[in-house]
Amino acid sequence: MIVGNGEIGAEGAAAVAAAGFVIRFNECRSYEASPGRTDVVAVCNTGRPARAMLSSQAWRAHPAVIEASEIWSVRDPEKFAALKGPLAVSHPELDDFCDDYTSQFNSFCKDAGKAHAVVDKVIHDGVDQALAVFDPAPYVVPSSGMIVIAEVMNRFPDAPIALAGFGHQGWEWHPFAAERQLVDAYVAAGRVTRFYPSASRSPSQGA
Repeated sequence: MIVGNGEIGAEGAAAVAAAGFVIRFNECRSYEASPGRTDVVAVCNTGRPARAMLSSQAWRAHPAVIEASEIWSVRDPEKFAALKGPLAVSHPELDDFCDDYTSQFNSFCKDAGKAHAVVDKVIHDGVDQALAVFDPAPYVVPSSGMIVIAEVMNRFPDAPIALAGFGHQGWEWHPFAAERQLVDAYVAAGRVTRFYPSASRSPSQGA
C-alpha cells in the first residue's frame, strides 16, 4: 500500500489498515487520516524538504517514522548532481534543489536502527520515459509518489499494489497531469488499484 499525502477517505483508510506493507511520504501527513502501520517512509533527500525533515525533532519523533523499518531516499545523488547545472540555467530560483542530504539520512538510519535505500536513477529515467508517452508540459522531475510507484513495481513484480491519498496535484514543476494518465494506465492494466476519497468519484475524475 502506497499512501500519498492527499485525501484518503474511509475506503482508503480501511485498505491501509488491512495492508501488509505500507509506504508513506516525507512528513507522513497521511498518518492523521490513516494512523497505524508504516513499514517505509519515502523521503525527498535533496533540497529544502530534506533539510527541513532532518532538522525537525517532530519529524524524527513522528510515530510513522519511528515505526518504519526502512527509509527510502527517492532521489539518486548522481542523477541530481547531473541536474544541477541545467537547472541553474532553466530554473535559477531552484538553486538549492539538488543539494544532497543522502549521507545525513544514512546516518539517521544507522543511529535509529533502520535500513536505508536509495532509489536508483534507472527508476527515475524509466518514469521519465513512461511519462513521455503522455506528452507532459515541461517539468523538473517526477513526483516522489510516481518514483515510488515505479520502484515498488520493480521490487515486487508479483505483488498487488494499491494507492490511496494520490491527488496528482501539488508543486508546479511535477508533471501531475501526465502522472495521473500513467497511473490510470497502470490501473486499466490491472497492475495497480487506486482508492478514491469518495465512492461517488469515478476514475475519470481522478484521485
